[in-house]
Order: sequence, then C-alpha cells, then structure tokens
Amino acid sequence: MIGRRLRTGLVMLLALLVILGGRLFWVQGLDPSGLAQAVTANRTRVIEMPSRRGEIVDANGNVLAKSVQSFNITVDQTLFQDYDRAQDSGTMEHVTRDQAISQLAGVLKLDPKKVRAAVTGEKRFNYVARNISPEVRTKVIDLDNPAIYSESNSQRVYPSGAVAGGLVGFMSSDNRALAGLELTQDKQLTGTDGERKFEIGANGVRIPNATAEDVPARDGETVKLTINQDIQWVAQQAIANQVAANKAEWGTAVVVEVATGNLIAVADSTTVDPNDPGATPADRRGSLAVSAAYEPGSTTKMITASGLIEEKKATPLSQFLLPPTYTIDGQTFSDSFDHGYERRTLAGILGWSMNTGTVMAGSQLSREQRYDYLRRFGIGQPLNLPLPGTSQGILAPPDQWDGRQQYTVLFGQGVSQTPVHTAMAFQTIANNGVRLQPRLIDAYVDPDGTEHKVPIAAGTRVVSDDTAHQVQQIIEGVITDGGAKDAQLEGYRVGGKTGTSENPGPNGRFDGYTASFVGMAPMENPKYVVGIVLQKPQGNIYGISTAPAFKTIMSQVLNTYKVPPSTGTPPHLPLNY
Repeated sequence: MIGRRLRTGLVMLLALLVILGGRLFWVQGLDPSGLAQAVTANRTRVIEMPSRRGEIVDANGNVLAKSVQSFNITVDQTLFQDYDRAQDSGTMEHVTRDQAISQLAGVLKLDPKKVRAAVTGEKRFNYVARNISPEVRTKVIDLDNPAIYSESNSQRVYPSGAVAGGLVGFMSSDNRALAGLELTQDKQLTGTDGERKFEIGANGVRIPNATAEDVPARDGETVKLTINQDIQWVAQQAIANQVAANKAEWGTAVVVEVATGNLIAVADSTTVDPNDPGATPADRRGSLAVSAAYEPGSTTKMITASGLIEEKKATPLSQFLLPPTYTIDGQTFSDSFDHGYERRTLAGILGWSMNTGTVMAGSQLSREQRYDYLRRFGIGQPLNLPLPGTSQGILAPPDQWDGRQQYTVLFGQGVSQTPVHTAMAFQTIANNGVRLQPRLIDAYVDPDGTEHKVPIAAGTRVVSDDTAHQVQQIIEGVITDGGAKDAQLEGYRVGGKTGTSENPGPNGRFDGYTASFVGMAPMENPKYVVGIVLQKPQGNIYGISTAPAFKTIMSQVLNTYKVPPSTGTPPHLPLNY
C-alpha cells in the first residue's frame, strides 16, 4: 500500500518536472523574442510630450483664444539619490545627490535650499515647482534624474475677454470644449501628443546606447476668422448702448462684407467672457444673431419689391392708389399712420413702409412666387455656419399658409429668420443680385504657419443685375426722401430699410415688438451691410430708431477699411405721383 502511494507521488513529481522543463525550453529556446520584448517593456520609460491646442484668431491675426502650456515638476523623494547619467558619447557621468539638487535648482531658478527641502523625505509624490514653461520643463527632463517627473497643466485663456465671446466659445476646467467655435472646431484645434521613449536599468537610470525613440508632438491648427476684432468691439458696445437706451430685452448687430459674404462682426448686446462663462446666463452664452429666429417685418418688403420687378409686374415708378385701409380676400390691412387716399409709387410704398401698398402690389405675385423669392433670398434655409445652435428660421410651404398669412409674408409677418439671414438677404441686393453664403472661418493655419484658405462658395443668382440696381435705388430713397432720414451718414450715400414686427409670445398672442434696420453703403458701389435688431424695446414702437447703432458701426467700418467718400448724387425717385 505504501509502495503504491510512493509510486503515485513519484509519477506526479515527474509530470510536474516535465511541465516545468517544457515551459523553460519554450521560453528560452522557442520564444526568446517574446521574453526579450517583455523585459524591454518592463524597463522602457515613456514621457508624454503634450501638444498645444491651436489658437483662434481674428482676420488680422489678433488672438482671441490660446492655450498657455505649463508644467508641474514632481519628485519621488524615496528615489532622489546619487545616480548615473548617460552622456552623448555613450559614457556614464556620476551625479551626486548634492549635484542633482544644485543642477535642478539652477534649471528651475529656485533657491537650492527650497529644492533640497522639496526632494527630501519619504513621500512618493511631492511638488518641486509649479507652472513652469515648456522650455524649462525640457531642460529638467534632460537632467535624466529618475526621481523627477512632470505633469502637464494647460490653461485656455482669452486675451480679448468678451470680444466675440459668443462666437469663440469656451472650455471646461478640465479642458473639454463646451461651446462656440471651441466646440465645433475641436478636431482642428486639438493637436497630437508626442512621446519620448527610452530604456532604464533597475536603478532607474537611463541605459546608454539602448533603444531610444522621440515622437514629436504636433500642435493643433490655428482657426483664422473673418471677424475684425476692433469692429466687433465697436458693434458690441453700440448694440449694448442701443438696448440700454430703449430698455430692450436684447439686440444684435451684424456686419457683412458684400463681395465675399465675410462676417466682419456678429455682435450681441450681452456677450459671454470665455474666461468666466458662469458670470453670464446660460441662454446668453451663444450668439442670438444666429440662433434667435424673429419675424423681420418690413425689411422683407425689399424681397417683395425684388420679386415684382424681376417678374416685370412693377417698376420703382409703378403707380398705386392706396385707400386708408386695404381689403383683399376678406383680409383688411392698415398702415402705421392714418391717411386718406394716397397716390404712391412702388418706391414710395417702401419709402414710407406701407403695408397697404405692399399687399396691393405684392398680390400680383402668386403664392408660389412669394415663397420662391423668400427661399431665393435664403429665408428658411440653413446658414451653414460652424456654430452650435444655429437656426434656419421658419418658412412654411405656401399650401400651409392661411388666408391672412398668404399676404402677411409680403411684409415679413408669418415667417421667421435670424439677424444673419436678414443681413445676407440685403447682401444679395448689394452684390447686384448674387447671394453668397455667410463666412465665419477664413483659413486654417498649420503649426508651421502654412495657411489653408477656406474657399468662398459659388454664389447664387437671385435676381438680375438690373433688378438689383432698381431695388438699390428704392432703398436709397428710403434714406434720402422716406421714413429713415435719421440713418444718413455724412459724406456717404446710404440705402436701407426699417422693420417693425409684432412678436408672438408662447401662447401665440402679442408679446411686444421687434424693431430693426438694415443698411448698406456706399450706394454707388455697396461694400458693406450692417443689420440691427432690437427685441421688445419699450415705448412707442414707431418712435424708436435703431439709427444710432447703425451709424456708429457703419462709420467705423467705412473708416477702418478706408472707403472713400461717395461720389455722384442719389437718384431721388419720386415717392408720389
């Protein structure tokens, strides 16, 4: 019995020895590369080389957002002792603990006594220095001290504060993109981290002539905007002052370069400072100029006039006898002022912003034509801007219009659009009938400075050159002879159109007015469009003027771009007959 147990034990022992021998043979004989890789991996040290997030700059290169890269230097106190450092020649240099402290203090430009105190003790983690520059951090790493480490401490800063803050957006405290261009352009702005890889011995010292590999970091791209920082600042101040003067809920100002569609300024009366986004209410941290759809009111009469002229239904001098109120299909319309019978030209109807005349003239266009011209001018269509929360507004198809809406769309009620939509509709007329897409990003710039321009999309022919020129004459008459004389600029010919609309509340009932004005200059060759919108201004709506903000901004634009004073004389089309 005992012999049987002994034999069983010997068999089991022999089997175990066979298994261990086989494994040893496999590791040493058949898989030496695997073992070598494991050993190499265990002694490989990798130091991350963080990339820098790209900047956001204005059209002139002024920095609106940038990352300040800094590092903290830390130590494992239990490892801070004498060590050997590999030289470029392949030889080893012995560094005493005192020398290491002196060298580290010299690189960090700190008192050696403070460094000694920081590296002495039993802590596995302790700070030696905070917020040092990338250049100093590289010098520290080059000391090859196995007890010294670094950690990245990147901070996003916005040198211009609230200027264009609603466009630029902001980051979280842990560097996550949360809003604006920071969010939509995160892929382009984010770089690719690099690494420094080398082998160390059991004592933590770098092994000379061993495998070493440096993969450089690639910084993110710089995003160059079409925004002009100085004009943006003026626009923000002007619209904030206009909102305060009229006790409005909010206001926006949009500046467009006619020939390119470039957005030179997109300003809101309340603008977030990306350095402190929590100080601004959450619903005002973006740009209402691209997200808030409103009923534009009488600025849309420009589109109605364009359609009438393009379809050869009318000319600027077409005559209309207007009654005190005008009824069509059981719907009655009146004007903002009382009047008897009026003999008005089409130019006069727009000059004094008459709803009765707009409906009388515009009824010559079919429902489909009214809808088609609104669409042609970009109403109800996406802005295609790289900003979160952009609205395309609301333009219902004509078969959904009720008996009244089929006429109110002629003067901008029953349709909604953003302030940028409105400004771009006027850009179309200023650009001789060709509508462009609004542009906010002008170029992407590589870390080496190579600039990649974002091409200007092909324009869309909306109306003919001749129609656009006739509409330009009509809206210039609004300023010279009509109801918006207070928008005149000394030395420059200006064209424009006022807008007043009723604001529908959550229950569909009247909830205050929206006042607006869109103008262009100089009229002999329009180069810039400025659009102003005020939401729920207080007081008599027909006594409210947005001209002060328009004039302040347009004057700055013309001066900044050195546009010479106007030549020629306004056409002074007759408003009556």
